[in-house]
Amino acid sequence: MTSDSPSLWRIFAGDALQTLGVVVLIGVFLFAVTGVWPPMVAVESESMEPHLERGHLVVVSDETRYAGPAADEYGIVTANASDGYKRVGNAGDVIVYKQPGEPGSPIIHRAVFYVEKGENWYDEANRSYVDGADSCAELWHCPAPHSGYITRGDNNEYYDQAKDIAPPVRPSWIRSKAQLHAPYLGSLRLEFKAFF
Repeated sequence: MTSDSPSLWRIFAGDALQTLGVVVLIGVFLFAVTGVWPPMVAVESESMEPHLERGHLVVVSDETRYAGPAADEYGIVTANASDGYKRVGNAGDVIVYKQPGEPGSPIIHRAVFYVEKGENWYDEANRSYVDGADSCAELWHCPAPHSGYITRGDNNEYYDQAKDIAPPVRPSWIRSKAQLHAPYLGSLRLEFKAFF
């Protein structure tokens, strides 16, 4: 029995190394294709329904990769400038962003339009998403304190900037943009996150 033990351990170690090698190769491939790490994110809230539901796994890429025909200098196509371009079920790109110093996970919402520093973006906004404001003076972050994107979750009745979720999203805050998604494959990741 003891003479077989080293061979069983060798078999187990060999299998573990092969599995680890395959995982590393898949990771390297995904990084090469997407240009970001991690190349996939799990949706944590219902704010992007019906196009992205909580627990969906989203494959993301560097924002300059796979840019649509109406992409701006940062590689983003906004919903207002999409000219028929759709990503993840609706017009414009879905971006993953995080404001420096803010706690919590990055936000995955749609880029609706771009504003310049000092711009009265109320005039460009869809009145349905300004949270009842009647002018720029009644909106958070209006006029725009800096250049950036006005964003909104597809399921939200307001722009992120109208509810002070974030000021206009600076291009440097964008970590990636959504390319495609797989339903419910991110649920396991969310369950593990709850424990750590």
